[in-house]
Amino acid sequence: MKHLALIGLMGAGKSTVGRAAAARLQRPFVDTDELVEASTGKRVAEIFAEHGEAKFRELERVAVADACASPEPLVIACGGGAAIDADNRNRLRSSACVVWLRASPDVLAARLGTGTSDRPLLRSRDPREELGRLAALRQGAYESTAHATVDTDGRDIDDVVTDVVEELERCGV
Repeated sequence: MKHLALIGLMGAGKSTVGRAAAARLQRPFVDTDELVEASTGKRVAEIFAEHGEAKFRELERVAVADACASPEPLVIACGGGAAIDADNRNRLRSSACVVWLRASPDVLAARLGTGTSDRPLLRSRDPREELGRLAALRQGAYESTAHATVDTDGRDIDDVVTDVVEELERCGV
């Protein structure tokens, strides 16, 4: 059985939907950002501040590889930028059914609200503008990684989880 991996921008619902999907599927849930934090003893924001984005992406690559190597089928919430790495894209596509949770920059900014201080890429920037820039920049990576796309704008979590589980079933898992 393959893993279920969720990709998309911050605020798209990867962790929230992932936890709910894991419960429904009776699978363990892992969040690659949490794996990085556990392995370093530092929060993602601290890693960015102390070592930069490049170092974080190295650690993220290891976290994605570790999650994908699990013999037990998992639900994996990938960090928002995980799909920009070619190794991650290839590993995710080969070991998981990858679902892109997509939302508009306006919705993402509203969901994140004032909680952007722990989001290194949104610090001292207009969140809606930066999310729009990141969406445009990462769209190709998300499209080439995902087996399916589920829009989350204005939708109830249970409805999104239902669509995600249906996409997993379509992947033949």
